Amino acid sequence: MVGTNRNRKLRLAIRYIVALVLLLVLVYPYLYMVLNSLADWTQIDRKLFPTKYTFKSYEWLFSGGETGMSRPWMTAFMNSIIVSLASTALMMLFGVMVAYALSKLRFRGRDFTNNFVLFHMFFPAIILLIPTFLTVQRIGLYDTYLGMILPKAVSLWAIFMYTNFFKAIPDAFIEAAKLDGASDWKIMYRIMLPMSKSITTVVFLFLLMERWTELLWDMIVVRSDGLLTLNVLLSQMFGPYGTYPGPLYAASVLLTLPIILIFIIFGKKFQEGMQFNLK
Repeated sequence: MVGTNRNRKLRLAIRYIVALVLLLVLVYPYLYMVLNSLADWTQIDRKLFPTKYTFKSYEWLFSGGETGMSRPWMTAFMNSIIVSLASTALMMLFGVMVAYALSKLRFRGRDFTNNFVLFHMFFPAIILLIPTFLTVQRIGLYDTYLGMILPKAVSLWAIFMYTNFFKAIPDAFIEAAKLDGASDWKIMYRIMLPMSKSITTVVFLFLLMERWTELLWDMIVVRSDGLLTLNVLLSQMFGPYGTYPGPLYAASVLLTLPIILIFIIFGKKFQEGMQFNLK
């Protein structure tokens, strides 16, 4: 009996050790980035754990540094927030509207539309990059906020997620609301959405994270420095700023910080939403 307990404790200890090692392997790259963003410039990329720390990289980042090339980091940060929030809000709005129609309304071509959405979910988006860019350019949206936002205003994945969730909601709720004189708009936003808080949290976090990390589209559709997003500005640092690794690490920390904060705030609701969808 004693030997059995010892074996159980030993197996449990081994599992904890393995889990701790795997956690360190996963976390260390980000920890390395944060430490080097705060490290003295004489120790950057020279030690696994720097011993001298300073805010010089962040001060250099916002001031433009010794190169005299001023980089509007706060402007780029605000551009990323504006573009990401606007695109995410539109993706969720259209996702709810289309999903409600596909799941609860009867109209000719509904099955075709649903299959069309499923087909395009597996369609390589890169193939439509050039036609989308030419369209944006010809309608006068090149180098504008709308040029970054509108082409990213629809998410087929959001439509798919909301459609499957709405199908699970009993039609009795909708029929009762219609008997009370509620329109489809009221049903959508006063009944369907409040009942889908779990899936809405999951969709919101995934869409926001995906849009926040978007690089290729924002890079080709904007040329003005005042409209650059944080991703694009960071990618340009590998040119004139390539010899300054400290500011590169600092910029990378700034880019990832909002995502971490959002998951800390909404982490519990995200887990609840994922568990609900797996049931």
